Formats: sequence, C-alpha cells, structure tokens
Amino acid sequence: MNRKHALELRRGDAVQTQMHFARKGVVTPEMEHVARAEQVPVEAIRDELARGKLVIPANIHHVELEPMGIGMSLRCKINANIGNSQVTGDASTELEKLRVSIECGADTVMDLSTGGDIDGIRKAIIEASPVPLGTVPIYQAMERHESVATMTADDILQLIEHQAKQGVDYMTLHAGLLREHLPLAKRRLTGIVSRGGAIMAQWMLEHGAQNPIYERWDDILDICARHDVTVSAGDGLRPGSLHDASDSAQFAELKVLGELARRARDKEVQIMIEGPGHVPFDQIEMNVRRQIEECDGAPFYVLGPLVTDIGAGHDHITSAIGGTMAAFAGAAMLCYVPPKEHLGLPDLDDVRAGIVAHKIAAHAADIARKRPGARDRDDAMSRARYGFDWEKQFELALDPQTARSMHAQTAGKECTLESDYCSMCGPRFCAMKVNKALRAV
Repeated sequence: MNRKHALELRRGDAVQTQMHFARKGVVTPEMEHVARAEQVPVEAIRDELARGKLVIPANIHHVELEPMGIGMSLRCKINANIGNSQVTGDASTELEKLRVSIECGADTVMDLSTGGDIDGIRKAIIEASPVPLGTVPIYQAMERHESVATMTADDILQLIEHQAKQGVDYMTLHAGLLREHLPLAKRRLTGIVSRGGAIMAQWMLEHGAQNPIYERWDDILDICARHDVTVSAGDGLRPGSLHDASDSAQFAELKVLGELARRARDKEVQIMIEGPGHVPFDQIEMNVRRQIEECDGAPFYVLGPLVTDIGAGHDHITSAIGGTMAAFAGAAMLCYVPPKEHLGLPDLDDVRAGIVAHKIAAHAADIARKRPGARDRDDAMSRARYGFDWEKQFELALDPQTARSMHAQTAGKECTLESDYCSMCGPRFCAMKVNKALRAV
C-alpha cells in the first residue's frame, strides 16, 4: 500500500486520526489493509473504528508501517515488550529483540527503555519496525529528572508531543490513577506494581496535587489527534498478586478509564484500555466483561493475566493460560510475559518463548471464537501430519525453528525427513501409518 501518498492527501485535516476519517465516511488505505488481513468487510472496519470498538495504531510519521487493527471482532493480537534498563541493553540489542519479535509473530512492540540513549534507541526501532510501536512516555520523563519533585505537567506533555512527532503509534498513559485512589492501594499485599502507576503516585504525593495526566487530558488528546497517536489507557492500579485481584482500587481506576475513553472519543482520538495483571482463573471473564461495560466496548489490552503467583521462571505459561481465557471472553490484545518476568530483563530466548506462548494462547481463543480463517492453518497442519510432510509441518508451525530443531534432535539415521514415521513411534507403531494401511483394505 502507498501509505505515504495517502497521508499527503490527508494533511489538510486538523485531526488526523483513523477514527476521524471513519466518522467522515472515508475508507482509508489503512482500513482497507486491515479488512483484507482480517477477512472482514471494509465497511465493518470503518463502522467499528467510528464507534471506538476498534483501533488502528498508525502514527502519521511512521510512514513505513504495515497497519493492523485491534478489536474484539478481529484476530486477538500479541504485543512484545522490548527496551533496555538503566543497567543493561543498547540500540543494537533492542533492534535484535525487535527482529526476533517480528520473526516470531508479534503484532506490536513496546519500547520500554529507561536508560542510556532512549531517543536514539526509539528512533532506530521506529525506522526498523513494520509493526506499530508503543511507549510509556513517563519513563523517559522520569529519566530526564533526578526526582519527580522537579518534573512538571508541562514536562510530561512536551515529552508526549516529542514522542508523537518521532512516530510512536500508541502510548500508555497512566491517567486513571487519581489522588483519592492511593489509600485504597495501602490495603494491598503488593501495593502498586505498575512502574508508571508508581511514578504517578509518587508525583501526586510529592506535589500534593492531582494526577497531571488526568488534569491535562484534553491537551494530551489534542496532541494525539494531530499525529494520530492511539492512547493505551494504562492501569496503574493493576493487581500484582492474586490477593489483590478485583479489589476496590482496581475497579475505582477502571471507572475513571471509562470516563477518559468517552472523552477521547469526543475528540476522535483512538483509545484502548489496559487491564490486569495477576487474576485467578475464575475471575478473568468477570474482569473482561466489567471492562467492556465500563469502557463502552473499547478494545481491551491485557497483561497476561497471570493465573498463579508461583510460576517464577515459567511465567510465560502462567500468563498464556490466563491470556486464552481473557481473549475468549473478549480481550483484543495480549501483552506477552516472558519466562524471566519478575526475575530480570528478558534476553532473546525469553522474548521468543514469551511470544510463542502468547501466540498459541491468542490463536486458541481465535479458534474458539470462530474468527474468519482461524482454523485454516490447523487443518493444513493436520493434513501435513497425516501425509508425513515434515517440511510443510515446520512451515505451518507457530515456531518453525523449534519444531525443526526438535525433529532433528531425535531423528537419527533411521528417521529422516523422507520417513513416514517419527522417533516417537518408529516404523512399526505409528498409528497414522497403520491407519493408512487399514484404509487401503
């Protein structure tokens, strides 16, 4: 698609958002692209965009972007978090994480860098990324100041606009955590576990004032409208333990997020809502349904949810289990959790494992929700298995590299890519091979 040409034609509008054009009855190239990819009518895409049920994160400055849609009616999407910390990581490392993320099927990436040359890392990622890029601007704002005491509301807004001009497609903004919510968090076992939420809480206590992102919400929406930045309304009070799930703090913030979503729509700014966190399996569906109700069906973007707190080293599994349930209940995008969650900054192997686990989770939900074409790949895989077409099986696998490697590890001299059996059953005990012989009788 010639996105650059289409953007030039739209430059005259003060509001540049996909929602704005959808409400004008204009079908953009981005909408057409999403419709083809999702196998749904383009008018359905335009209608859901206009109503705020779907978002297409596509900053006007991220010209080389391949657009994708996030919404309940579409395939469940996967986000991968990359980015350095104050103690490790540089641009080359993060670009390699980006490459692996895209190779493994991440639909979006978030640069969560908190140290070093944050601007340079982000610029490099935007230039290299064909998928939407998200950030949490408050991280860079914090990095620029010795403490929250010297950070002003204007500083935060200037940084949001700076990142918007760089080409960031969506931003996590912790606007729903208010001063009056802080006493509720004191009752928790693990308090405030969101980094952005903790920074905003600290700012409010230090300044004795209300959340500046909430106070300046209309000004922020104006910035987003000019550059078509999709808001990802952050849940600063997401539960960080099963003990704290579905408590008064979480739901008090959710009510504010619903208000902020309605105000965003009034300004024709795209918005999705972020969700928990650590949630017992039996509470996930209720959490999703409550978000849909409070936020009028805005796309729901969930971290996990993690269904147990004791999966250290394997939290990609605890998260994927919860993610399948959340996606089946109506969540539109899953934020991956790597095995090293809670333990350290993920490396390339962690990124790969986290993405694959959550791609499986999302795909399982897509099949269960009977989304168009969701099972086509599974049926093709079954045909390839029955035909002992190993190369086709590797091609169709969500993680071809691992599938090929595992087959090779145990194949041996007797079991090759031309064999009509694998090392699990051998030539005499393969049920499919026996079944073929039975069919021939």
